[in-house]
Amino acid sequence: MDIDLTFEQLVRDHQAMVFRTLLRLTGSREHLDDLAQDVFLRLYRALPNFRGEALITTYLYRIAVNVAQDEWKRRRRNDRSHVSLSDESSAWEERLPHLDRNAEQQMEEREFHQAVEEQLQLLSHIERTILILYHQEERSYEQISYALGMPIGTVRTHLHRGRKKLREAMQQRQTKERRTACQTNR
Repeated sequence: MDIDLTFEQLVRDHQAMVFRTLLRLTGSREHLDDLAQDVFLRLYRALPNFRGEALITTYLYRIAVNVAQDEWKRRRRNDRSHVSLSDESSAWEERLPHLDRNAEQQMEEREFHQAVEEQLQLLSHIERTILILYHQEERSYEQISYALGMPIGTVRTHLHRGRKKLREAMQQRQTKERRTACQTNR
């Protein structure tokens, strides 16, 4: 009975993080409840073997990444396209603090975030995962290394490559938008 109460508390304490992480990793709300349930089911089954060498959150991230990878494989089999995190139904931008920006600034920021999310979805799964865990979930190199089962140097390499690809893609997009704007102003 005690493990059930403890597990119930673990779910309550970490469900928001699990849902947020799965949404960011998969880029879709589709099957999100099922995926989160799978994460917690795997955690429940693994708890008796949990040795406490890492934080429970790090352990949960590892499980969430594995569930997301399984979802990516399932999608590939179904040949579905990815949905951007900037999907209007996600409304994650509304949870960001707004510091008295005018409508134009808010629209530009929203478009920028949407562009970043679109480009993020085009990165490899591992680069996207590491960027999300490091920048959005604020995990350390050590925690990401443990969660993904890879050396810290490899995590740093993928983080560097992912940042570079994202930066280059955003620069190309910006250049293209400027050219289009110049042509329409003529």
